[in-house]
Amino acid sequence: MKKEVDFQITGMTCAACARRIEKGLNKMNGVHDANVNLALETSHIVYDAKSISPDDLKQKIQSLGYNVAIKEAEFDIEGMTCAACANRIEKKINRMAGVDHVSVNFALEKLQVAYHPEQTSTSEIKEAVQSIGYSFIEPNFAQEKEKNHRQATIEKQTARFLFSMILSLPLLWAMISHFSFTSFIWVPEAFINPWVQLALATPVQFIVGWPFYVGAYKALKNQSANMDVLVALGTSAAFFYSLYESIRSAFQGTHQAALYYETSAVLITLIVLGKLMEARAKGKSSEAIQKLMGLQAKEAVIERSGKQITVPISEVKVDDVVYVKPGEKVPVDGKIIEGTTALDESMITGESLPVDKTIGDTVIGATMNKNGFIKVKATKVGKETALSQIIRVVEHAQGSKAPIQRMADHISGIFVTVVVGIAVLTFLIWFFFVDPWNFTAALETFIAVIVIACPCALGLATPTSIMAGSGRAAESGILFKGGEHLEVTQTLDTIVLDKTGTVTKGEPSVTDVIAYANWTEDTLLQLAGSAEQQSEHPLARAIVDRMKERSLQAVHVDSFQADPGYGVEAHVDGHHLFIGTRKLLKKHHIKYEEGEASLTALEKQGKTAMLTAIDGQLAGIVAVADTIKATSNQAIARLKNQGLQVVMMTGDNKRTAEAIAKQAGIDDVIAEVLPEEKAAHIAVLQEQGKKVAMVGDGINDAPALATANIGMAIGTGTDVAMEAADITFMTGDLHAIADAIEYSKKTMRNIKQNLFWALAYNCIGIPVAAFGFLAPWLAGAAMAFSSVSVVLNSLRLQRIKIVREGVVL
Repeated sequence: MKKEVDFQITGMTCAACARRIEKGLNKMNGVHDANVNLALETSHIVYDAKSISPDDLKQKIQSLGYNVAIKEAEFDIEGMTCAACANRIEKKINRMAGVDHVSVNFALEKLQVAYHPEQTSTSEIKEAVQSIGYSFIEPNFAQEKEKNHRQATIEKQTARFLFSMILSLPLLWAMISHFSFTSFIWVPEAFINPWVQLALATPVQFIVGWPFYVGAYKALKNQSANMDVLVALGTSAAFFYSLYESIRSAFQGTHQAALYYETSAVLITLIVLGKLMEARAKGKSSEAIQKLMGLQAKEAVIERSGKQITVPISEVKVDDVVYVKPGEKVPVDGKIIEGTTALDESMITGESLPVDKTIGDTVIGATMNKNGFIKVKATKVGKETALSQIIRVVEHAQGSKAPIQRMADHISGIFVTVVVGIAVLTFLIWFFFVDPWNFTAALETFIAVIVIACPCALGLATPTSIMAGSGRAAESGILFKGGEHLEVTQTLDTIVLDKTGTVTKGEPSVTDVIAYANWTEDTLLQLAGSAEQQSEHPLARAIVDRMKERSLQAVHVDSFQADPGYGVEAHVDGHHLFIGTRKLLKKHHIKYEEGEASLTALEKQGKTAMLTAIDGQLAGIVAVADTIKATSNQAIARLKNQGLQVVMMTGDNKRTAEAIAKQAGIDDVIAEVLPEEKAAHIAVLQEQGKKVAMVGDGINDAPALATANIGMAIGTGTDVAMEAADITFMTGDLHAIADAIEYSKKTMRNIKQNLFWALAYNCIGIPVAAFGFLAPWLAGAAMAFSSVSVVLNSLRLQRIKIVREGVVL
């Protein structure tokens, strides 16, 4: 029997890893097909359940040296009316076997689940959610949800509000005329008639208000309570008491009945209005995702069988040649194979100036071609493009929860039950003590307490701020991977910077070549350059580039081995070659005292000097210099002004590191650090009580990024570094670090404002209603607009202005 299973896999560093896992799985008896996606770090396996189990597959992946992690899934949910609903779904899913973590975002109406696929499945998760009364939006409509589904919801709420308002206005008109100061207002006699009022209020109560009854029934059926329970309870009390009074007065032949039809009708009308305004505001809070989706090109002109054809973007494949004219968007990620141009990458990186591009340069999908015609060979399409990854990160961040929300979730979970208890107690106190046997007065206070209390504002306080704050940051090229990272970033006090590619440009060039013994500079460069062609390190590329500049031909390399933190060893054209640090030559017992003076002098100039030994003897020194980025000085000064300690950590020797640090304005340097030691140095700083951010861009930075309180990856770096980081910068400008901290601080301040007002509103409103100072319809109006005020306050984050060196972003 064929079955399918998906695994989340960690530890892959390149496409070769994915191919190795696929090969290993496909060799297993019982496996029909195995596909591994490096970008998403997932595997999809079709297997024979009679001959093999998910545990067998898991063990095979682990035996190859990779980790099988839990799988993550995201769903769009319909039917939630308040934070208590979200809390109920979380509790239900958390009870399921195999579920590791669950998060429900009431504002975005999203469910995120981390689970073990061998223990449970997405279909079982769906069934559990549907069993407590909620439904799903199909995945193929998910991207259009914000536009189509949200618009449909707004239109539906608008129709409900207008229908309810038309029927409620006559009731409100009649109610206002009862006040002594409004006795001059004329009211048609029909509006006073109990049966006319019943006819007007009934459609509002049972047509417009029917969703509240349905929601309340589902909640009570599952032994919980939500906002629907409060609304249904409060309005039903007013409606059915009025109905009782209408029937009683008819039998007694009097029209002096105490009627509250207007209370129930106006309450429902105001609550529906609040929901309408809330839906509109929530739509605005997710504008960042909509903008990102809007950046995607819809079509592409590609070359097939020697002809140019226009196809939907979904039909472009890897290795297709794409034609991009001036003024058009680049449809996919790729490399330029013909032409030169300047690309506007501001929509992705936040950089305002166009970037010059020529043959061999990489391009990012959704960027704008400014002036030249280019041909691009597609390297990433669909979900693997940079833009799709950005959208995925932003969606994940907006759907996640910050730790500060735990308090609000806990309160929301017990809120409705507590409020009902307070309302009943209020009714009894009024009926027996405050105004003895006055059922009308007791009922009014009961209804006021019921309707003024609503957990919606608490539920919206944190997620709407995270949505707006992370979305605004994404527009500036700063990607927070989760709400927890957005919260922790504001607490940082120490920033550790990698040197190459982070503080410096990462584009070093050879400045000096010193030859010893009988070797010449050209021969030294030829042998060293031939060996370094096997390496991807920036320093190696600099040597290879200089060899090519001198028109020297590469010679045969018999073997090559990198020794991280030391250098390289190779057999080139019959010679045994070492290129690297003092430690490398010491390790192999090669003397280098003859070059010590030159080595020291070069290092004092901020150059990285590499000793070269051939056949066991010192043969020369190759010095490489990497200049610091133009904005590094200003950015580091800005970090210091924010009260942060800035540390540079590098594998370079101490003299070179200190020279570079001095140029950049950095006082603290940790030098001569091997790649595997970086994480340990981060841990030492943390043991000192520091909140540490590690900023890097290379594979060897990944462990340190994962160890730090916050890992920050320069977007110009490797995919592995970006995957290990908590925040990714789509630009290489170090100003982004200070920007991220500012976004974090402003967002957290906004969340605290929301939580304060949401709690203060209920702490003040419930007692005021209980003391009888608030008419039920005014209580309903206050409740309806409490959620709207929280969302509107969150939307202020979309107008955040970051000021750096006089420039407002």
